[in-house]
Amino acid sequence: MRHKKSFNHLGRKKGHRTAMLANMASSLIKHKRITTTVAKAKALRSYVEPLITKSKSDETHSRRVVFSYLKDKEATTELFKEVSPKVADRPGGYTRIIKLPTRLGDSADMAMIELVDFNELLVKESKPKKARRSRRSGSAKKTEVAAPATEAKVEEPKAEVAEEVVEAPAAEEAPVAEAEAPAAEEAPKEEEGGEEDKKEA
Repeated sequence: MRHKKSFNHLGRKKGHRTAMLANMASSLIKHKRITTTVAKAKALRSYVEPLITKSKSDETHSRRVVFSYLKDKEATTELFKEVSPKVADRPGGYTRIIKLPTRLGDSADMAMIELVDFNELLVKESKPKKARRSRRSGSAKKTEVAAPATEAKVEEPKAEVAEEVVEAPAAEEAPVAEAEAPAAEEAPKEEEGGEEDKKEA
């Protein structure tokens, strides 16, 4: 009888099911992301997350327990060397299941299961958001501080330009006046010369 056995048997006997989950868990640890059906992904999540929690304490006993489930030396060493340091601060929820379009052959519901801390795109997006918040608050302070400085800078050039404008006409007026006087004196001579030419003619 199967009273109170609520887990998914996945259409397999116990030996086949545990071997399949061990292989899938090893592949997930090595490749950080695998594609499978939704039912298998949910079964794998409940199989692999306790092993990741176990890997946080790097002891001989923990390694032996994890190896008894994974049955793969390479996956076990990668779990303890690469995965456990990244998930050290996370209190659970090490995997993420993302649903995909159905499979063409039998229209089965497909999903991608991945380790949360190894998705580079989402990790990069989440980090700049925190930095942007701090930059926004910092930029507001910088603009407040920078505003008086810019006003002072704007006022100084105006004062210099005004002084130059005042000085320039005073210096130019004297030569212009002198230049106009000889021109006025020369003009009558030319006219007189012109009149003398007319008289001679």
